[in-house]
Amino acid sequence: MGSGQVTDSSAPFDFRGKHVTVAGLGVSGVPAAKVLHGLGARVTVVNDGDDERARTQAAELETLGVTVRLGDGATLPEGTELVVTAPGWKPDKPLFTAAHEAGVPVWGDVELAWRLRDRDGRKAAPWLAVTGTNGKTTTVQMLASILKAAGLRTAAVGNIGVSLLDAVTGDEEYDVLAVELSSYQLHWAPSLRAHSAAVLNLAPDHLDWHGSMEAYAADKGRIYEGNRVACVYNVADKATEDLVRAADVEEGCRAVGFTLGSPAPSQLGVVEGLLIDRAFVEDRHRNAQELAEVSDVNPPAPHNIANALAAAALARSFGVSAAAVRDGLRAFTPDAHRIAHVADVDGVAYVDDSKATNTHATEASLAAYESIVWIAGGLAKGATFDELVAGAAKRLRGAVLIGADRALIREALARHAPEVPVVDLDRTDTGAMLQAVQEAQRLARPGDTVLLAPACASMDMFTNYNKRGDAFAQAVRELGA
Repeated sequence: MGSGQVTDSSAPFDFRGKHVTVAGLGVSGVPAAKVLHGLGARVTVVNDGDDERARTQAAELETLGVTVRLGDGATLPEGTELVVTAPGWKPDKPLFTAAHEAGVPVWGDVELAWRLRDRDGRKAAPWLAVTGTNGKTTTVQMLASILKAAGLRTAAVGNIGVSLLDAVTGDEEYDVLAVELSSYQLHWAPSLRAHSAAVLNLAPDHLDWHGSMEAYAADKGRIYEGNRVACVYNVADKATEDLVRAADVEEGCRAVGFTLGSPAPSQLGVVEGLLIDRAFVEDRHRNAQELAEVSDVNPPAPHNIANALAAAALARSFGVSAAAVRDGLRAFTPDAHRIAHVADVDGVAYVDDSKATNTHATEASLAAYESIVWIAGGLAKGATFDELVAGAAKRLRGAVLIGADRALIREALARHAPEVPVVDLDRTDTGAMLQAVQEAQRLARPGDTVLLAPACASMDMFTNYNKRGDAFAQAVRELGA
């Protein structure tokens, strides 16, 4: 890099006249380009795609004076002093190789937001940060609800779809931010130092991007680096505790566990239907604080209770009262397609968990119900299903399989649950969902749950998991019509 003004994350710096390359348009690249341009940088955006959406975004930026190169995301523009990348760009792209060879730093939009958080003399809002393979969005939304119940100015931002850059550079001031961070974002955010952070769980995911489970876990673990107050981990997932042990944190920062069992000192857990805090209380070896009832969590499925405990731990690390935890959980409404009860038809519950796009999420979903007709399948993304099926076999009344990679699930069922009736729908059109629901209705008995928890991505049949869930809900409504 040509200038030393963008090397020290703790010192103020001046972007005026600096040549910054933004890699990628989309939900992170466009705000980054606008912010950098507004700070006086000479901004060039490079983008692999050259479709209609990209051209529309490029035209908007070019009216501001930003240079945009569509269809060329591999070449580092001459004179670049800093690269700010969209989080999804893989680290092995030629652009980043060229930047490394030229000594040019590469930041993600989260890194940029972190470094800009205290500009213009405003007091920087602390970050309560959340990552994990599953449950991030729900936990961050629960956390924001709790913080609001405490009367704090806050927002749920980051990987949840709300730009962190907008939050730190906009006119609105916050007391604290609830921040969802993906492994991609953490990879490109080396300077991030949260007030407190949580890793909810770790399971193989995005290994094509990270290259290995070890690299994926290491990027997740970056969220703990430099934490000031609490590193929150999952007692049931030793890998998360290992990341806490490996982290370099500020003096006095504590490890705080959450568990679905009875909590030990320095943990939050569950006792006789109550969420209990034995971490943020006086004399935690002898005392405990009731935070809420399990029934205050919506829905009260086991993995969602774990999400609530993690959110409560982060809020308590910020000094939030027990009453605010309870009130925030009661006020929280989960997003669509996350263990969403659609309807009861003839004594059978129909539940949409289309967001369960990997085996780890689906394992948690299946564990929430006693007798299940399971609708599954789609794009497996390299996943295997033996462990998932073996663990859920006793709960399965039947299975209906859809999608391109359904044979992988069918074979796992044959090996580990041969007595479970299976309907294999040999079609990948969107209309297959109606047939799947009809077949599930035929297999189900009163008291059963028909559960859409695909354990796969949706893009072989649907635009995204939302569309898949919508199709399921529509098919259920047609059953009850």
